[in-house]
Amino acid sequence: MTAAPSPRSAPARDRSLWAATSPPGAACPPLVGPREAEVVVIGAGYTGLSTALDLARRGVSVAVLEAGQPGSGASGLSGGQVIAGLRHHPADLVASYGETVGRRLHTLGVGAADAVWDRVEGHSIACEATRGGWIQGAETDAALAEARRRVRSWAAVAAPVAILDREETRALTGAEGYVGGWIHKGCGSVQPLAYVRGLAAAAIAAGAAVHGDSPATRILGDGAGWRVETPRGRVTARRVLIATNALTGRLWPGLARTILPVWSYQASTGPGTAEAHGILPGGGVVSDTRRVLRYFRRDAAGRVIVGGKGLLRAPRSVADFDLQRRMLGRLFPALADAPFEHWWGGQVAVTLDRLPRLFALAPGVWASYGCNGKGVAWCTALGPVLADLVTGTPAADLALPPEEPMRTIPFHAMKTVYAAAGSLWLRLQDRFAAPQSA
Repeated sequence: MTAAPSPRSAPARDRSLWAATSPPGAACPPLVGPREAEVVVIGAGYTGLSTALDLARRGVSVAVLEAGQPGSGASGLSGGQVIAGLRHHPADLVASYGETVGRRLHTLGVGAADAVWDRVEGHSIACEATRGGWIQGAETDAALAEARRRVRSWAAVAAPVAILDREETRALTGAEGYVGGWIHKGCGSVQPLAYVRGLAAAAIAAGAAVHGDSPATRILGDGAGWRVETPRGRVTARRVLIATNALTGRLWPGLARTILPVWSYQASTGPGTAEAHGILPGGGVVSDTRRVLRYFRRDAAGRVIVGGKGLLRAPRSVADFDLQRRMLGRLFPALADAPFEHWWGGQVAVTLDRLPRLFALAPGVWASYGCNGKGVAWCTALGPVLADLVTGTPAADLALPPEEPMRTIPFHAMKTVYAAAGSLWLRLQDRFAAPQSA
Protein backbone atom coordinates (compact mmCIF):
# COMPACT_ATOMS: atom_id res chain seq x y z
CA MET A 1 0.00 0.00 0.00
CA THR A 2 1.27 3.47 -0.89
CA ALA A 3 1.02 6.19 1.73
CA ALA A 4 -1.23 9.14 0.86
CA PRO A 5 0.65 12.36 0.14
CA SER A 6 0.77 14.95 2.90
CA PRO A 7 -1.28 18.15 2.45
CA ARG A 8 1.93 20.15 1.98
CA SER A 9 3.28 17.93 -0.80
CA ALA A 10 0.06 16.85 -2.50
CA PRO A 11 -0.33 18.05 -6.10
CA ALA A 12 -3.13 20.53 -6.77
CA ARG A 13 -5.40 17.90 -8.31
CA ASP A 14 -5.02 15.62 -5.26
CA ARG A 15 -6.40 18.38 -3.02
CA SER A 16 -9.45 18.84 -5.26
CA LEU A 17 -12.90 18.50 -3.75
CA TRP A 18 -14.10 17.02 -7.02
CA ALA A 19 -11.53 14.21 -6.97
CA ALA A 20 -12.52 13.43 -3.39
CA THR A 21 -16.28 13.23 -4.09
CA SER A 22 -16.69 12.00 -7.68
CA PRO A 23 -17.84 8.47 -8.50
CA PRO A 24 -15.14 6.49 -10.33
CA GLY A 25 -14.93 6.83 -14.08
CA ALA A 26 -15.33 4.22 -16.79
CA ALA A 27 -12.32 2.13 -17.74
CA CYS A 28 -10.31 3.97 -20.40
CA PRO A 29 -7.26 1.81 -21.14
CA PRO A 30 -4.27 3.22 -22.98
CA LEU A 31 -3.93 2.86 -26.72
CA VAL A 32 -1.62 -0.03 -27.57
CA GLY A 33 -0.65 -0.71 -31.17
CA PRO A 34 -2.29 0.61 -34.34
CA ARG A 35 -5.95 1.34 -34.90
CA GLU A 36 -8.08 3.16 -37.45
CA ALA A 37 -10.98 5.58 -37.05
CA GLU A 38 -12.82 8.11 -39.16
CA VAL A 39 -12.08 10.85 -36.61
CA VAL A 40 -9.50 11.11 -33.85
CA VAL A 41 -10.18 13.60 -31.05
CA ILE A 42 -7.26 14.72 -28.91
CA GLY A 43 -8.38 15.66 -25.41
CA ALA A 44 -11.02 14.03 -23.19
CA GLY A 45 -12.48 17.13 -21.59
CA TYR A 46 -15.88 18.72 -22.20
CA THR A 47 -15.15 19.69 -25.81
CA GLY A 48 -13.60 16.42 -26.91
CA LEU A 49 -16.08 14.13 -25.20
CA SER A 50 -19.17 16.12 -26.18
CA THR A 51 -17.99 16.01 -29.79
CA ALA A 52 -17.10 12.32 -29.63
CA LEU A 53 -20.48 11.49 -28.12
CA ASP A 54 -22.30 13.27 -30.92
CA LEU A 55 -20.13 11.63 -33.58
CA ALA A 56 -20.62 8.15 -32.12
CA ARG A 57 -24.39 8.62 -31.96
CA ARG A 58 -24.29 9.44 -35.68
CA GLY A 59 -22.49 6.18 -36.40
CA VAL A 60 -19.07 7.79 -36.99
CA SER A 61 -16.02 5.80 -35.88
CA VAL A 62 -14.20 8.01 -33.38
CA ALA A 63 -11.18 7.50 -31.12
CA VAL A 64 -10.41 9.87 -28.22
CA LEU A 65 -6.88 10.24 -26.85
CA GLU A 66 -6.27 11.68 -23.40
CA ALA A 67 -2.89 12.25 -21.77
CA GLY A 68 -4.24 11.29 -18.34
CA GLN A 69 -7.76 10.06 -17.69
CA PRO A 70 -10.97 11.86 -18.73
CA GLY A 71 -11.27 15.00 -16.62
CA SER A 72 -7.64 15.02 -15.47
CA GLY A 73 -7.17 18.41 -17.14
CA ALA A 74 -9.08 21.64 -16.63
CA SER A 75 -12.54 20.09 -17.14
CA GLY A 76 -12.28 18.00 -13.98
CA LEU A 77 -10.79 20.89 -12.00
CA SER A 78 -13.26 23.61 -13.05
CA GLY A 79 -15.82 25.35 -10.89
CA GLY A 80 -18.65 23.27 -12.33
CA GLN A 81 -20.77 26.36 -12.93
CA VAL A 82 -23.14 25.81 -15.83
CA ILE A 83 -23.30 29.35 -17.22
CA ALA A 84 -24.99 30.27 -20.47
CA GLY A 85 -23.76 32.79 -22.99
CA LEU A 86 -20.52 34.45 -23.96
CA ARG A 87 -19.12 37.56 -22.31
CA HIS A 88 -20.07 39.73 -25.26
CA HIS A 89 -23.29 41.46 -26.19
CA PRO A 90 -24.96 40.50 -29.49
CA ALA A 91 -23.82 43.75 -31.13
CA ASP A 92 -20.21 42.99 -30.17
CA LEU A 93 -20.44 39.49 -31.66
CA VAL A 94 -21.93 40.91 -34.85
CA ALA A 95 -19.09 43.41 -35.05
CA SER A 96 -16.51 40.62 -34.69
CA TYR A 97 -18.11 37.90 -36.82
CA GLY A 98 -20.68 39.59 -39.03
CA GLU A 99 -24.47 39.64 -38.73
CA THR A 100 -25.25 35.98 -39.50
CA VAL A 101 -22.49 34.29 -37.50
CA GLY A 102 -22.68 36.82 -34.66
CA ARG A 103 -26.39 36.12 -34.17
CA ARG A 104 -25.82 32.36 -34.37
CA LEU A 105 -23.08 32.56 -31.75
CA HIS A 106 -25.28 34.56 -29.41
CA THR A 107 -28.13 32.07 -29.78
CA LEU A 108 -25.79 29.11 -29.23
CA GLY A 109 -24.37 30.73 -26.12
CA VAL A 110 -27.72 31.68 -24.61
CA GLY A 111 -28.89 28.07 -24.90
CA ALA A 112 -25.59 26.49 -23.88
CA ALA A 113 -26.74 25.51 -20.38
CA ASP A 114 -29.60 23.50 -21.90
CA ALA A 115 -27.02 21.38 -23.73
CA VAL A 116 -25.60 20.30 -20.36
CA TRP A 117 -28.99 19.38 -18.93
CA ASP A 118 -29.77 17.44 -22.11
CA ARG A 119 -26.56 15.42 -21.71
CA VAL A 120 -27.14 14.85 -17.99
CA GLU A 121 -30.76 13.78 -18.35
CA GLY A 122 -30.40 11.93 -21.66
CA HIS A 123 -27.53 9.78 -20.38
CA SER A 124 -28.46 9.58 -16.67
CA ILE A 125 -25.18 11.17 -15.57
CA ALA A 126 -24.90 11.25 -11.76
CA CYS A 127 -23.11 14.55 -11.17
CA GLU A 128 -25.07 16.49 -8.54
CA ALA A 129 -26.74 18.51 -11.29
CA THR A 130 -28.64 21.46 -9.83
CA ARG A 131 -30.58 23.94 -11.95
CA GLY A 132 -30.73 26.71 -9.35
CA GLY A 133 -29.86 29.61 -11.65
CA TRP A 134 -26.81 31.77 -12.28
CA ILE A 135 -26.66 35.10 -10.46
CA GLN A 136 -24.26 37.80 -11.56
CA GLY A 137 -23.76 40.19 -8.67
CA ALA A 138 -23.09 43.89 -9.24
CA GLU A 139 -21.02 45.91 -6.76
CA THR A 140 -21.62 49.33 -8.31
CA ASP A 141 -24.47 51.26 -9.90
CA ALA A 142 -22.56 51.25 -13.19
CA ALA A 143 -22.32 47.45 -13.08
CA LEU A 144 -26.03 47.22 -12.31
CA ALA A 145 -26.80 49.39 -15.34
CA GLU A 146 -24.73 47.00 -17.46
CA ALA A 147 -26.72 44.10 -15.98
CA ARG A 148 -29.97 45.75 -17.11
CA ARG A 149 -28.56 46.06 -20.63
CA ARG A 150 -27.64 42.39 -20.67
CA VAL A 151 -31.05 41.31 -19.38
CA ARG A 152 -32.73 43.27 -22.17
CA SER A 153 -30.62 41.60 -24.87
CA TRP A 154 -31.14 38.10 -23.46
CA ALA A 155 -34.85 38.59 -22.89
CA ALA A 156 -35.12 39.43 -26.59
CA VAL A 157 -34.29 35.77 -27.36
CA ALA A 158 -36.66 34.45 -24.66
CA ALA A 159 -33.96 33.56 -22.13
CA PRO A 160 -35.33 33.12 -18.55
CA VAL A 161 -33.63 36.22 -17.12
CA ALA A 162 -34.58 38.91 -14.62
CA ILE A 163 -32.99 41.90 -12.91
CA LEU A 164 -32.47 41.71 -9.12
CA ASP A 165 -32.45 44.53 -6.61
CA ARG A 166 -30.21 44.66 -3.55
CA GLU A 167 -32.52 42.72 -1.25
CA GLU A 168 -33.33 40.05 -3.83
CA THR A 169 -29.63 39.52 -4.49
CA ARG A 170 -28.92 39.29 -0.77
CA ALA A 171 -31.74 36.78 -0.24
CA LEU A 172 -30.65 34.53 -3.12
CA THR A 173 -26.92 34.58 -2.36
CA GLY A 174 -26.53 35.33 1.33
CA ALA A 175 -23.58 37.54 0.35
CA GLU A 176 -22.71 41.06 1.46
CA GLY A 177 -21.76 43.97 -0.79
CA TYR A 178 -23.89 43.65 -3.93
CA VAL A 179 -26.15 46.57 -4.92
CA GLY A 180 -28.14 44.20 -7.13
CA GLY A 181 -27.59 41.90 -10.07
CA TRP A 182 -29.42 39.66 -12.47
CA ILE A 183 -30.31 35.99 -12.74
CA HIS A 184 -30.50 33.43 -15.54
CA LYS A 185 -32.85 30.81 -14.16
CA GLY A 186 -31.84 28.15 -16.68
CA CYS A 187 -28.28 27.81 -15.36
CA GLY A 188 -26.83 25.97 -12.37
CA SER A 189 -24.03 23.61 -11.43
CA VAL A 190 -22.62 20.11 -11.76
CA GLN A 191 -19.90 18.18 -10.00
CA PRO A 192 -17.49 18.79 -12.87
CA LEU A 193 -15.32 15.68 -12.62
CA ALA A 194 -18.37 13.45 -12.25
CA TYR A 195 -19.92 15.18 -15.27
CA VAL A 196 -16.89 14.71 -17.53
CA ARG A 197 -16.57 11.09 -16.43
CA GLY A 198 -20.25 10.66 -17.25
CA LEU A 199 -19.68 12.13 -20.72
CA ALA A 200 -16.87 9.62 -21.24
CA ALA A 201 -19.10 6.73 -20.20
CA ALA A 202 -21.88 7.96 -22.51
CA ALA A 203 -19.45 8.28 -25.44
CA ILE A 204 -18.14 4.76 -24.85
CA ALA A 205 -21.68 3.39 -24.63
CA ALA A 206 -22.46 5.08 -27.95
CA GLY A 207 -19.49 3.38 -29.61
CA ALA A 208 -16.56 5.78 -29.18
CA ALA A 209 -13.15 4.44 -28.15
CA VAL A 210 -11.74 6.53 -25.28
CA HIS A 211 -8.08 5.90 -24.44
CA GLY A 212 -6.64 7.27 -21.22
CA ASP A 213 -2.95 7.59 -20.40
CA SER A 214 -2.35 8.08 -24.13
CA PRO A 215 -0.82 11.51 -24.78
CA ALA A 216 -0.68 12.47 -28.44
CA THR A 217 2.97 13.03 -29.27
CA ARG A 218 2.89 13.73 -33.01
CA ILE A 219 0.42 14.40 -35.82
CA LEU A 220 1.75 13.32 -39.19
CA GLY A 221 0.30 13.28 -42.68
CA ASP A 222 -0.50 9.73 -43.79
CA GLY A 223 -1.63 9.50 -47.40
CA ALA A 224 -5.10 11.02 -47.67
CA GLY A 225 -5.41 11.26 -43.88
CA TRP A 226 -3.44 11.67 -40.67
CA ARG A 227 -1.60 9.54 -38.15
CA VAL A 228 -1.66 10.52 -34.49
CA GLU A 229 1.04 8.83 -32.44
CA THR A 230 1.11 8.05 -28.73
CA PRO A 231 3.90 6.43 -26.68
CA ARG A 232 2.47 2.92 -27.23
CA GLY A 233 0.24 3.19 -30.28
CA ARG A 234 -1.08 5.21 -33.18
CA VAL A 235 -4.42 6.08 -34.77
CA THR A 236 -4.89 6.60 -38.48
CA ALA A 237 -7.87 8.80 -39.39
CA ARG A 238 -9.06 11.10 -42.13
CA ARG A 239 -9.90 13.89 -39.71
CA VAL A 240 -8.39 15.21 -36.47
CA LEU A 241 -9.86 17.52 -33.82
CA ILE A 242 -7.50 19.03 -31.25
CA ALA A 243 -9.50 19.81 -28.10
CA THR A 244 -6.78 20.34 -25.51
CA ASN A 245 -7.66 23.92 -24.58
CA ALA A 246 -5.06 25.41 -22.20
CA LEU A 247 -2.88 22.27 -22.32
CA THR A 248 -2.06 22.30 -26.04
CA GLY A 249 1.70 22.25 -25.60
CA ARG A 250 3.80 21.69 -28.74
CA LEU A 251 1.47 19.28 -30.50
CA TRP A 252 0.88 21.62 -33.46
CA PRO A 253 3.33 24.39 -34.41
CA GLY A 254 2.17 27.81 -33.22
CA LEU A 255 -1.09 26.65 -31.66
CA ALA A 256 -0.01 27.34 -28.09
CA ARG A 257 0.82 30.94 -29.08
CA THR A 258 -2.86 31.75 -29.71
CA ILE A 259 -3.96 31.62 -26.05
CA LEU A 260 -2.85 32.63 -22.57
CA PRO A 261 -3.10 29.77 -20.04
CA VAL A 262 -4.31 31.41 -16.82
CA TRP A 263 -4.55 29.71 -13.44
CA SER A 264 -7.87 29.79 -11.60
CA TYR A 265 -7.86 28.73 -7.95
CA GLN A 266 -10.69 27.30 -5.85
CA ALA A 267 -11.10 26.41 -2.21
CA SER A 268 -13.95 24.91 -0.20
CA THR A 269 -15.18 24.97 3.36
CA GLY A 270 -16.43 21.93 5.23
CA PRO A 271 -19.86 20.29 4.76
CA GLY A 272 -22.96 22.07 6.08
CA THR A 273 -21.47 25.56 5.92
CA ALA A 274 -23.98 26.86 3.37
CA GLU A 275 -27.03 25.80 5.40
CA ALA A 276 -25.59 27.11 8.64
CA HIS A 277 -25.10 30.60 7.17
CA GLY A 278 -27.98 30.92 4.69
CA ILE A 279 -25.73 30.82 1.63
CA LEU A 280 -27.36 30.13 -1.76
CA PRO A 281 -30.50 28.52 -0.31
CA GLY A 282 -31.84 27.86 -3.81
CA GLY A 283 -28.67 26.13 -4.96
CA GLY A 284 -27.68 28.74 -7.54
CA VAL A 285 -24.19 29.79 -8.60
CA VAL A 286 -22.68 33.27 -8.52
CA SER A 287 -20.05 35.18 -10.42
CA ASP A 288 -19.72 38.94 -10.31
CA THR A 289 -19.08 41.80 -12.68
CA ARG A 290 -15.51 42.46 -11.56
CA ARG A 291 -12.82 42.49 -14.23
CA VAL A 292 -10.82 39.99 -12.17
CA LEU A 293 -13.60 37.47 -11.78
CA ARG A 294 -14.77 36.08 -8.45
CA TYR A 295 -17.23 33.21 -8.28
CA PHE A 296 -18.79 30.98 -5.66
CA ARG A 297 -21.27 28.14 -5.27
CA ARG A 298 -22.22 25.33 -2.93
CA ASP A 299 -22.12 21.57 -3.41
CA ALA A 300 -24.58 18.82 -2.48
CA ALA A 301 -23.06 18.51 1.01
CA GLY A 302 -23.39 22.23 1.72
CA ARG A 303 -19.74 23.16 1.29
CA VAL A 304 -19.11 26.70 0.06
CA ILE A 305 -16.67 26.81 -2.85
CA VAL A 306 -15.01 30.13 -3.73
CA GLY A 307 -12.88 30.70 -6.81
CA GLY A 308 -11.04 33.31 -8.75
CA LYS A 309 -7.65 34.45 -9.98
CA GLY A 310 -4.67 32.35 -8.99
CA LEU A 311 -0.93 32.84 -9.09
CA LEU A 312 1.09 32.33 -12.28
CA ARG A 313 1.67 28.67 -11.40
CA ALA A 314 0.01 25.63 -9.90
CA PRO A 315 -0.89 26.04 -6.21
CA ARG A 316 1.55 24.46 -3.80
CA SER A 317 -0.05 24.98 -0.41
CA VAL A 318 -3.11 26.53 1.17
CA ALA A 319 -1.02 29.67 1.74
CA ASP A 320 -1.39 30.40 -1.99
CA PHE A 321 -5.12 30.99 -1.47
CA ASP A 322 -4.95 34.35 0.30
CA LEU A 323 -7.16 35.99 -2.36
CA GLN A 324 -9.83 33.32 -1.92
CA ARG A 325 -9.57 33.69 1.87
CA ARG A 326 -10.13 37.46 1.65
CA MET A 327 -12.93 36.92 -0.86
CA LEU A 328 -14.74 34.52 1.50
CA GLY A 329 -14.47 36.97 4.40
CA ARG A 330 -15.59 39.87 2.24
CA LEU A 331 -18.71 38.12 0.97
CA PHE A 332 -19.52 36.24 4.18
CA PRO A 333 -17.97 37.97 7.22
CA ALA A 334 -18.95 35.13 9.54
CA LEU A 335 -16.70 32.80 7.50
CA ALA A 336 -13.62 35.02 7.57
CA ASP A 337 -11.71 32.42 9.61
CA ALA A 338 -13.38 29.26 8.33
CA PRO A 339 -10.75 26.66 7.41
CA PHE A 340 -10.43 25.42 3.85
CA GLU A 341 -11.07 21.69 3.61
CA HIS A 342 -9.99 21.40 -0.03
CA TRP A 343 -8.02 23.63 -2.39
CA TRP A 344 -6.94 23.20 -5.99
CA GLY A 345 -6.35 24.97 -9.28
CA GLY A 346 -6.78 24.53 -13.01
CA GLN A 347 -5.76 26.38 -16.15
CA VAL A 348 -8.18 28.36 -18.30
CA ALA A 349 -7.49 29.12 -21.97
CA VAL A 350 -7.93 32.88 -22.37
CA THR A 351 -7.91 34.76 -25.67
CA LEU A 352 -7.09 38.46 -25.83
CA ASP A 353 -10.59 39.40 -27.01
CA ARG A 354 -12.26 36.77 -24.77
CA LEU A 355 -13.85 35.12 -27.82
CA PRO A 356 -13.65 31.38 -28.60
CA ARG A 357 -11.42 30.10 -31.35
CA LEU A 358 -11.87 27.40 -33.99
CA PHE A 359 -8.99 27.07 -36.43
CA ALA A 360 -8.59 25.05 -39.62
CA LEU A 361 -4.96 24.01 -39.27
CA ALA A 362 -4.68 21.85 -42.39
CA PRO A 363 -7.10 19.89 -44.61
CA GLY A 364 -8.93 17.64 -42.16
CA VAL A 365 -7.35 19.07 -38.98
CA TRP A 366 -9.06 21.55 -36.66
CA ALA A 367 -8.46 22.97 -33.17
CA SER A 368 -11.15 24.31 -30.82
CA TYR A 369 -10.41 26.12 -27.57
CA GLY A 370 -10.62 29.44 -25.75
CA CYS A 371 -13.66 28.90 -23.51
CA ASN A 372 -12.48 31.86 -21.36
CA GLY A 373 -13.87 30.40 -18.15
CA LYS A 374 -17.29 29.26 -19.38
CA GLY A 375 -16.27 25.83 -20.52
CA VAL A 376 -18.84 23.57 -18.83
CA ALA A 377 -21.77 24.88 -20.86
CA TRP A 378 -20.00 26.36 -23.87
CA CYS A 379 -17.80 23.35 -24.65
CA THR A 380 -20.71 20.96 -24.19
CA ALA A 381 -22.92 22.97 -26.55
CA LEU A 382 -20.10 23.24 -29.08
CA GLY A 383 -19.85 19.44 -29.39
CA PRO A 384 -22.64 19.03 -31.97
CA VAL A 385 -21.28 22.02 -33.93
CA LEU A 386 -17.84 20.40 -34.13
CA ALA A 387 -19.40 17.07 -35.05
CA ASP A 388 -21.12 18.87 -37.93
CA LEU A 389 -17.80 20.40 -38.97
CA VAL A 390 -15.80 17.18 -39.10
CA THR A 391 -18.58 15.33 -40.93
CA GLY A 392 -18.69 17.83 -43.75
CA THR A 393 -21.19 20.59 -42.92
CA PRO A 394 -20.15 23.70 -44.90
CA ALA A 395 -18.36 26.29 -42.79
CA ALA A 396 -20.88 28.96 -43.81
CA ASP A 397 -23.64 26.98 -42.05
CA LEU A 398 -21.85 26.59 -38.71
CA ALA A 399 -22.50 28.67 -35.59
CA LEU A 400 -18.72 29.06 -35.25
CA PRO A 401 -16.96 28.75 -38.63
CA PRO A 402 -13.26 27.85 -38.57
CA GLU A 403 -10.67 30.57 -39.07
CA GLU A 404 -7.60 30.33 -41.25
CA PRO A 405 -4.79 31.13 -40.63
CA MET A 406 -4.19 31.08 -36.87
CA ARG A 407 -4.11 34.41 -35.05
CA THR A 408 -1.19 34.20 -32.67
CA ILE A 409 -0.57 36.59 -29.77
CA PRO A 410 2.33 38.98 -30.46
CA PHE A 411 5.38 38.41 -28.23
CA HIS A 412 3.73 35.30 -26.78
CA ALA A 413 7.03 34.27 -25.19
CA MET A 414 6.32 37.06 -22.70
CA LYS A 415 3.00 35.48 -21.68
CA THR A 416 3.94 35.59 -18.00
CA VAL A 417 4.49 39.34 -18.27
CA TYR A 418 1.19 39.69 -20.17
CA ALA A 419 -0.68 37.82 -17.46
CA ALA A 420 0.93 39.68 -14.56
CA ALA A 421 0.53 43.15 -16.09
CA GLY A 422 -3.01 42.44 -17.27
CA SER A 423 -4.04 41.15 -13.87
CA LEU A 424 -2.59 44.19 -12.11
CA TRP A 425 -4.35 46.58 -14.48
CA LEU A 426 -7.70 44.83 -14.09
CA ARG A 427 -7.38 44.71 -10.31
CA LEU A 428 -6.65 48.43 -10.22
CA GLN A 429 -9.78 49.08 -12.30
CA ASP A 430 -11.81 46.95 -9.89
CA ARG A 431 -10.35 48.78 -6.92
CA PHE A 432 -11.18 52.22 -8.32
CA ALA A 433 -14.71 51.06 -9.21
CA ALA A 434 -15.36 49.41 -5.83
CA PRO A 435 -12.77 50.54 -3.26
CA GLN A 436 -14.40 48.48 -0.54
CA SER A 437 -13.66 45.21 -2.36
CA ALA A 438 -10.85 42.80 -1.59
